Amino acid sequence: MTKILFSIVVIALLSSCGGNTEEKALSTDIIDNPTTANEELDKDKLPHFEFVEKVKDFGTITQGEIVSTTFRFRNVGQSDLIISSAQGSCGCTVPEWPKEPIKPGEEGVIDVKFDSNGKSGMQNKTITLVSNTIPNTIVIALKGEVLAPIKLNLKVK
Repeated sequence: MTKILFSIVVIALLSSCGGNTEEKALSTDIIDNPTTANEELDKDKLPHFEFVEKVKDFGTITQGEIVSTTFRFRNVGQSDLIISSAQGSCGCTVPEWPKEPIKPGEEGVIDVKFDSNGKSGMQNKTITLVSNTIPNTIVIALKGEVLAPIKLNLKVK
């Protein structure tokens, strides 16, 4: 009896693996990268970042403070700029980026929050942006100093 039940379960699992064989196509409507492996690269047609500042100095802060800053940029290329991801160098640095394409000539912003909780001394944090530019990554950065509170060790006699 167990052999029959086992056989039925195996047959049911094998027949259910096929599922829907219809392929889903990815839409490439929003990405217009004019180069392929067979064409010469015309960098003038590609999107391109132009940042006002690539490094922001938040100065000196006290441990536990959260610093917010904005990196402004313009797409100086000739096609839509698409940022697919932005990643901080650690969990204390959190970026927010535009999810919609930035048209040629338009501006965009990357908002970044740095949480200094548990940090002390000089800090250099990076944010890596991945986009449809060549090269496809660009790094922006935050720097500054975090002062840890002084702990007094007083003994009362």
